[in-house]
Amino acid sequence: MRANTTAIIFGVLLVGMLGGCATQENRDPLEGINRGIYKFNDTADKAVIKPIAGAYKAVLPSPIRGGVNNFFTNLGMFVTTINDLLQFKFSKAMDDAGRFVINSTVGVLGLIDVASMDNVPKNNEDFGQTLGYWGLGNGAYIMLPFLGPSSVRDTTGLVVDTFAFDPITYLDNPAARNSLRLVKFIDKRAQYLPASDLLDEAALDPYSFMRDAYFQRRESQVNDGAPSKTDDSEYNEAPAATTDSSGQAK
Repeated sequence: MRANTTAIIFGVLLVGMLGGCATQENRDPLEGINRGIYKFNDTADKAVIKPIAGAYKAVLPSPIRGGVNNFFTNLGMFVTTINDLLQFKFSKAMDDAGRFVINSTVGVLGLIDVASMDNVPKNNEDFGQTLGYWGLGNGAYIMLPFLGPSSVRDTTGLVVDTFAFDPITYLDNPAARNSLRLVKFIDKRAQYLPASDLLDEAALDPYSFMRDAYFQRRESQVNDGAPSKTDDSEYNEAPAATTDSSGQAK
């Protein structure tokens, strides 16, 4: 518990120290470094991650892959519920907590998405969105190794969600923890194999396209799909697109 509290404190301090590194005119002050990491991610994805994800998809039948995806999605609902509460979205918190309880019990640890069969509403909230909801800006754009596009605010959110809220963190067995995170990563990448080449075909500069689309998407998520409340007009012109954890377009 002490380590989890430390993660939250570290995250808040990180935002405070680095949040001012970017200006409205230059949201990507680390562009040189970020482009280098983008190239590394792209190479690693094509050489290692994408083939593994392809083999995963080829070997496992669709129902099994669906169950695996449902399992991790259900764990994510626990994280979402906490962030619902932190944003005072109590009605959504009730819906998401209900989904988690139903799928964890009737749905056999989340392997079956019973809640969707019952038309229970589903939301997606993370700590980065929570910080944005309370007025904290994105800060500088950051390209994370293997994990792809992020920002100072959202990297902080990722740290807090992973080490404080994610149920996987509370497993006592490190090998089991790491195995689950690895399977989650591969399963997520496998979902977007059909769209792997979209990014390269969509823009002359895939890096800039990804960055601008990332800011647009996160702004929409923070505002629950409503029009932007900020002046991020430069980035709100980007085409609506999402990226997977390796930086590939969804």
